[in-house]
Amino acid sequence: MNQQVVGVDTNTGLSAAESAGLRENLDEQRAFRLDQLAQLWRGAPAGAQRAREQATVSRLEVHIKLCASARMVLADAQAARERTGQGTYGSCRQCRHPMEPARLRIVPRARYCGRCHHFREARS
Repeated sequence: MNQQVVGVDTNTGLSAAESAGLRENLDEQRAFRLDQLAQLWRGAPAGAQRAREQATVSRLEVHIKLCASARMVLADAQAARERTGQGTYGSCRQCRHPMEPARLRIVPRARYCGRCHHFREARS
């Protein structure tokens, strides 16, 4: 019987396989957002006159918001992927405590633990 020992990342409480899966998820999110931005860019109006002819102001606003949202998620995914390489992935950027493994499984690009995230949201 061949037994394989799977290590646990003491910083996050995730197994090596789970950590690798989250890294893969972050890479997929990054690729998706890059593709989304490329598609949105191709669909952007070339100039003000064309914009008036092809789209309403509300459609342009939606387009701009979609681009901004995609850029934000892309930046978060890239930053999380960089933290995996630096050994700081899974540590809250505010309190520096390890994040809950369940939170990382749900939001692999999370910067803050649940408590700090809620505190930051309440202040906004």
